[in-house]
Amino acid sequence: MTARKPVIVWIRRDLRLADNPALLEAARTGRSVIPVFIADGTLAGLGAAPEWRLKLGVQHFAETLRRTGSRLLFRQGEALPVLRALVAETGATDVYWNRAYHPDEIARDSEVKSELKAIEITAKSFPGNLIFEPWQVQTGAGGFYRVFTPFWKNARGLPVSDVMPAPQTLRVPDHWPASDNLAAWASRHRMNRGAAIVAPYLLLGEQAAQHRLQAFCDERLQDYARDRDFPAKPATSGLSEPLAYGEISPRQIWQRAKVLWEQGVGGAETFLKELVWREFAYHLMYHTPHILTRNWRAEWDAFPWNTDENHPHVIAWKQGRTGMPFVDAAMRELYVTGRMHNRGRMIVASYLTKHLMTDWRIGQRWFSDCLTDWDPASNAMGWQWAAGCGPDAAPYFRVFNPETQLQKFDPGGTYRHAWIAEGDLCASETAQYYFKAIPRSWHLQAGNTYPAPVVTVKDGRERALSAYETRSF
Repeated sequence: MTARKPVIVWIRRDLRLADNPALLEAARTGRSVIPVFIADGTLAGLGAAPEWRLKLGVQHFAETLRRTGSRLLFRQGEALPVLRALVAETGATDVYWNRAYHPDEIARDSEVKSELKAIEITAKSFPGNLIFEPWQVQTGAGGFYRVFTPFWKNARGLPVSDVMPAPQTLRVPDHWPASDNLAAWASRHRMNRGAAIVAPYLLLGEQAAQHRLQAFCDERLQDYARDRDFPAKPATSGLSEPLAYGEISPRQIWQRAKVLWEQGVGGAETFLKELVWREFAYHLMYHTPHILTRNWRAEWDAFPWNTDENHPHVIAWKQGRTGMPFVDAAMRELYVTGRMHNRGRMIVASYLTKHLMTDWRIGQRWFSDCLTDWDPASNAMGWQWAAGCGPDAAPYFRVFNPETQLQKFDPGGTYRHAWIAEGDLCASETAQYYFKAIPRSWHLQAGNTYPAPVVTVKDGRERALSAYETRSF
């Protein structure tokens, strides 16, 4: 009788058919497969942009499954009672899912697995959303890495299994259980008028991600190491967004780029290091989960950062009105596209935490609300790296100069022109879109005067260094 019972596949941030171990294993049983996405409490804390993007991704994956002849069941509620109810409704004897690594998700999944096994339901989790499991890359003493370079040197030599194909068929149940209203859930979001501005920049779905990877490898990988820091150049992969929602797996990217590295393609090694930097972030989130909410280095707990979200300097930073063109251009790129170039992320984070002496968690929260490619591990580690209080951090006394950085990485002013309209008689379309994306309550217009620096490069650097000198790090 078990051979006729369906298998439930709990879909989370793995919105793809290929290289989806839980889905493929369920298909290989030869039994009917019921994919289900559960909108549970772990989604409650999502910011406006990532929540909206997740909902679009779930809808898109539902359509992908529909085209295969299957469907995506959608349920709202806490995971355990939803899965229990679904088991009772369908007679399923197995529940499969791909692992998650956020501490809240680990706690949830552990409870689900324990409770399902208690009622004699087979509950299996699979490694599908990282290249290396967080416990797989170990130091010689068997511990975890705290510095990236030795982590990379170890990880690059580890075997990586082949990419799994998409299931050829997904057998459907004789009767589908009822589904909650996915369209109604997806239509409720907090992006307001910004949604229409950001939408054209989204990279939605598995097929689009694969096309982006192919184009990047064919056209831009060769020069990646040289060009990746120039924000006006289309030099990066643009895959952070589909990676965040599992529309492409990191293993798919690794295997494609690793072959090119072995063939001697320039830029491939640098690109793989950036991919493994994401792995390092998950490695640290797993082993030191306090990285998400507290200073990774406890000696920074007494540092006199500003913690006032409504401080005028913080408001100017959020609005892209600091008077520092590189900072402001990057923040405006964020509001129009939902993403920000990595060089820009470093500059805006350094300026907030060092020139403006503001707690990194304020920036972390703002990014988590605005980024369509938001990733909890990468976001936390990036902010702590920039602030100087995290693992493998830039030296705390390193203060990026946003003026010289702009001269170096945007010598022709292309990036600035693309995103800053004030004072530009021929303001670009993208620069003007910023005023259509931001909240009306900001009362900003393209005709406003561009502001003077809220804190100059010299004053901000001196203030930061003075504060560092009085601390023992």
